Amino acid sequence: MTCIGLFCTVAGLVIGFFTFHRNRDKDVKSEAAEAASITTKLDHIGQSVDSIRIDLKASDQRWTTLSGTVIRIDESTIQAHKRIDQIEKKGESRVG
Repeated sequence: MTCIGLFCTVAGLVIGFFTFHRNRDKDVKSEAAEAASITTKLDHIGQSVDSIRIDLKASDQRWTTLSGTVIRIDESTIQAHKRIDQIEKKGESRVG
């Protein structure tokens, strides 16, 4: 009777040991896959941020160019109004 109990105890220990190692390996593989997935997602986020930076720089340059254009148009409009005022004064002096 003692031999059977001893055998069952040893068998239980062996089965428990192998089950523990098997589950541990699955956990390690699962954690590795999860870490790889997170790394991939972080890389994708980093690339997206870089793309946004490039787009932002391009937009900034367009705004700078547009601002310069508006300034030149404003100056040209001011000069045109001055010329129109001069023409109107000449026209008034001829009429009156």
